[in-house]
Amino acid sequence: MATNHGQPVDNGVPEDPADLLPENSVLTLDEYLAMHAAVGHRTRYEILYRLVHGGDRSPKELDAELTIDDSTLHYHLNKLVDVGLVEKRQRTERGQDGLYTYYRATVFGEVTLSEGVDTLIRGEQEFDALYNSSTEN
Repeated sequence: MATNHGQPVDNGVPEDPADLLPENSVLTLDEYLAMHAAVGHRTRYEILYRLVHGGDRSPKELDAELTIDDSTLHYHLNKLVDVGLVEKRQRTERGQDGLYTYYRATVFGEVTLSEGVDTLIRGEQEFDALYNSSTEN
């Protein structure tokens, strides 16, 4: 609950984190947090990683890469779709009956991965160099 809505505290940071959102934000703070929570599970992180860095994938392709059972894969795909990090698409392939289902990362998925976890991982070396307490003689 924002008690000082829109008013920054002394350091220029809003008292309520929800006040960081733009006035006409597409998502709520809870929706952003749900996205980050979803990526906090290793299987979902790996799925999103493959979709962001490797492009669209069918469930069959993801299953072969992740070595998890089909129901577990679909459970995690559905979680990623529910929070808006991944979208499920269907199309008809030439010479094939029925629809071909594939998944791809959304813009939110790409940003959450590349500006979130991937940035933290890449920054580890910089962090280690800055805060390493050992000294070389």
